[in-house]
Amino acid sequence: MRIENLDTPALVLDLDKLEQNIRDMSAFAKEYNIKLRPHIKAHKIPEIALRQIETGAVGITVAKLGEAEVMAEAGITDILVAYPVVGPEKVERLVNLAKEATVSSVVDNLEQAQALSAAFSKAGLTLPVLVEIDTGLKRCGLAPDKEVAEFAARLQALPGLTFKGLMTHAGHVYGVKDPGEVPRIGRQEGEILVELAALLAEKGIEVEEVSVGSTPTAKHSGKVEGVTEIRPGNYVFYDAIQIGLGVALPERCALTVLCTVVSAPEKGRRIIDAGSKTLALDRGAHGNALVTGYGYLPDWPGWQVARLSEEHGIMESEKSGHGPRLGEKVRIIPNHACPVVNLADAVYVVKAGEIVEKWQVAARGKVT
Repeated sequence: MRIENLDTPALVLDLDKLEQNIRDMSAFAKEYNIKLRPHIKAHKIPEIALRQIETGAVGITVAKLGEAEVMAEAGITDILVAYPVVGPEKVERLVNLAKEATVSSVVDNLEQAQALSAAFSKAGLTLPVLVEIDTGLKRCGLAPDKEVAEFAARLQALPGLTFKGLMTHAGHVYGVKDPGEVPRIGRQEGEILVELAALLAEKGIEVEEVSVGSTPTAKHSGKVEGVTEIRPGNYVFYDAIQIGLGVALPERCALTVLCTVVSAPEKGRRIIDAGSKTLALDRGAHGNALVTGYGYLPDWPGWQVARLSEEHGIMESEKSGHGPRLGEKVRIIPNHACPVVNLADAVYVVKAGEIVEKWQVAARGKVT
């Protein structure tokens, strides 16, 4: 079936662009002799994760245990849970997951670490942990100071845990007003962790892993000598936010939303069948202001997706000139691909305009 015959709204994934993006990041990691551990929360699709591993990734990163469980069932055996695992129910799930796959996780406080220690000791297992460091996002993580060494030393004394290293996510890069700030934040992300690893080494604490993340910063922090691992996620798709940050050009964006014009009430306005339940209401992660509207229209310059209701998208053009016809299909590059994928049951995989596969978003809604 051809793409133009799809019922809408539908998520369309260009296979050639996807594979190019996967190869490109893998080649970067190999060039700088660092590990690639991509974050799968961007796509939640086992077929993509397996392609990433086949192309050189050492394993994957997940946010939630539900994602990890889906990926483990698909045969992926090396998983970093880069999210605080807190509470007896989740700790038990992590223990059970560790019986099926090689699992590591992150900690940033002693109480959390002690709970993990008790559970893994009781199960006769050992959990490798990375200490999360706040390099500017002001979310989770310890401040990068001498107290990190004290915390790491206490971790080493806990049975059932192995201190593996340091990790961070420079998500504050998404809040920049000038794309020229991206390289600086990326370098800083890597440098802070490398300096901290050196401080720990001076105190006799071995740091095996120095792990950094985010698609915008990966090719900057990954060049810092001493960084051992990068964890980008969005790069498999790219999106309008990445375009705004100067990270990708529109032609590298592999994921688009195909929709149909269902109303043409006046010259400068068109209504499409993709609203907030398809495109999400994201106008930029962590305060990003480098996007306009609710998606990028590669085929309709001068038009924007100006407003959304639940099932309607409102396209507008100030020029009130030529626009798509009633019934015409329109492509939209989403602002933020990750939540858009999570709203869909499946993506249609396309090669040269032909639909070649349909992949289920197997980890959709796995928020626990």
